[in-house]
Amino acid sequence: MASAFGKILLISGNAEFLAERTRRRAVAAVTSEHPDCELSEASASGLQAGELAGLTSASLFSDNTLLVITDLQELGDAAQAELLAYAEGPSPEIALVLVHSGGAKGKGLLDKLRKQASVSEVKLEAPKYERDYAQWVHNEFRDLGVRIDQEAAALLVASVGQDLRALAGAADQLVASIDKGTEIGASTVRRYFGGRADVRGYEIADAAIEGRINVALEQARWAEAAKVAPVLITSALASGLRSLAKLASAPAGLRDNELAARVGAPPFKLRAMRQQLRSWDPDGLAEALDAVAQADLDVKGGAADPAYAVERMVLKVAAQRRR
Repeated sequence: MASAFGKILLISGNAEFLAERTRRRAVAAVTSEHPDCELSEASASGLQAGELAGLTSASLFSDNTLLVITDLQELGDAAQAELLAYAEGPSPEIALVLVHSGGAKGKGLLDKLRKQASVSEVKLEAPKYERDYAQWVHNEFRDLGVRIDQEAAALLVASVGQDLRALAGAADQLVASIDKGTEIGASTVRRYFGGRADVRGYEIADAAIEGRINVALEQARWAEAAKVAPVLITSALASGLRSLAKLASAPAGLRDNELAARVGAPPFKLRAMRQQLRSWDPDGLAEALDAVAQADLDVKGGAADPAYAVERMVLKVAAQRRR
């Protein structure tokens, strides 16, 4: 492994959990190879002019120093100039890790750092769409040395939710629970997380969109009993209806991968979505989205009975389907 000393690792992006994990792994890699290395951590928000020079100077207690600076977007102008000067000729005794939380603030500094030969960047962006979360899960299992099929990855996201920390924990649990060399399919995910998936918002959304009112109401009541936040249900319905609207307005002739990217859903869900769309017209979708928006306002605004707001939403959405 190439030495980290005399170099700068830049961790950037809006995925807080991934940035934290990458920083932790980088620190572990350096300290395991150099146990006597002195570890120093600081927040850029508190660094004044001249302090960076002290942090990057030779240590009295160790031959090597690992310096971690977080919140890089908060670094002041004077300290930025010092950091850029250091990046042009970093100390061979210092391994420097910089963490930037993403966003526009401090972008100019990032652009300048990226031009330095001493800087290598790990850019970590949180997934945006449902299909992106499923792909992230697939990659997470690949990194753990285990294969998971597309349906199982999507089901795990539906069961656990879109919190990356929770998904990473679920992946670790599944890998520890299966025999080596086993490919994870949907049945395995259901075995370990099926109870949670039964009350996930996406199933309530699908049932309401498909007009299965009794199922949708039953699942909504189970969700209430399981303390599922009502906003997760309104969000799932809004997402499902918006995806249908995007599918309805998509140009003809797109391949499934292109269509999935436009709609924001995994390709394997397109068949089910096309079936759902047969019972909807543009006016009905608009009315249903209005009902969901009102329910979302109700549950976020502390409605006296959030469960009633959710059930009323389910009934209004189902009523907008074409007969």
